[in-house]
Amino acid sequence: MKKVEAIIKPFKLDDVREALSEIGITGMTATEVRGFGRQKGHTELYRGAEYVVDFLPKIKVEVVIDEERVDGCVEAIINAARTGKIGDGKIFVTSVSKIIRIRTGETDKDAI
Repeated sequence: MKKVEAIIKPFKLDDVREALSEIGITGMTATEVRGFGRQKGHTELYRGAEYVVDFLPKIKVEVVIDEERVDGCVEAIINAARTGKIGDGKIFVTSVSKIIRIRTGETDKDAI
């Protein structure tokens, strides 16, 4: 099993959710996060004072799936989240050693 984590722009969340639903991925977690990379933040004006915003708002989407579905999942996220501009985000794929559904005690593939 693999965990796919994608850091995306907030306004792309619904597009990513729909793209994952279309390929049969029904469970995901979305978290509001803040960060920066090459985008390096920006300056804003507030009540006449200029200040630097180092960390930009992003969304982290997490999905745990069977290894065979990883490529389709990654492709769906890329196609849905891409704007072609700096700050589109990143995708990380890691291994998951164990999953346990708390309610039923089911483990691994049965718990997905």
